[in-house]
Amino acid sequence: MMLSVGIKTLNNRLSEYVRLAASGETILVTHRNRVVAELKAPRPTRSPDLADAFLADAVRKGWLRAPLLSSDGALPESNPVAPLSEILQELDADRDNR
Repeated sequence: MMLSVGIKTLNNRLSEYVRLAASGETILVTHRNRVVAELKAPRPTRSPDLADAFLADAVRKGWLRAPLLSSDGALPESNPVAPLSEILQELDADRDNR
């Protein structure tokens, strides 16, 4: 079922409408008889963790890129620029030069 509510009424009774959305209702939010938003329960595939939601939003906004996965879901093989031992030796040398 779908309900419609104006912004002012939604603001005054927000917790009631959030409970309805959480129970499966879709709430159409209107402003001057025009639908401007929808309030509904999260998709079943949505992670319950807030951090995951922030990461997904960051990817959507282009702040982060999601890792490239192969068809089997594994991360791609890494190609290090230099062996770790060499990087650590250079780091030690840089620290000694200070």
